[in-house]
Amino acid sequence: MTKRKILEYIKSIAIAILIALFIRAYIIQAFKIPSGSMIPTLLVGDHLLVAKFIYGVKPPLSSKKILVLENPKRGDIVVFKYPEDPARDFIKRVIAVEGDVVEGKNKRIYVNGVELNEPYARHTDPYIHPRELDPRDNFGPIVVPKGKVFVMGDNRDQSYDSRFWGFVDLKDIKGKALVIYWSWDNDKHKPRLERIGKLIK
Repeated sequence: MTKRKILEYIKSIAIAILIALFIRAYIIQAFKIPSGSMIPTLLVGDHLLVAKFIYGVKPPLSSKKILVLENPKRGDIVVFKYPEDPARDFIKRVIAVEGDVVEGKNKRIYVNGVELNEPYARHTDPYIHPRELDPRDNFGPIVVPKGKVFVMGDNRDQSYDSRFWGFVDLKDIKGKALVIYWSWDNDKHKPRLERIGKLIK
């Protein structure tokens, strides 16, 4: 193989790597669900594609996003930097956006005084925690500050979310969950073929 051929191969590989890094950084990224906080919508072992460009991209050495197509809306399932440990990524559902008043009453969620219709929410513990014990079942009312969202897991009794640690900053949201491209049931040691290709909503 000639020196010129070797250089062409190296150049092609370098370009492919740069394109892959660009796509991962700004367009689409894969995430794996490690916990059950989003059951039944998302199961442990689901592998997702997350659209990073929808909520804007953050250029290198900048804390502000540009090219913002839309802001997170109520009902969106988003991946974000966990506020208490930014090195970790969390995935939850947006329940309220800036300016909204959110409140939990006996496991029911109200936004701006109206109870949410939440067919996706799951409750596994019939016991209702009083406000004095913790904010799991009773909290608020709280106003969502500017530039932030309030998020919760669909598996309400088994989710550590905004009820406990507060709001998520818009700049820390990485993207919107789009589709399940692979799912593995670790208990049964087999793929969940029926979940592959399922749109996330």
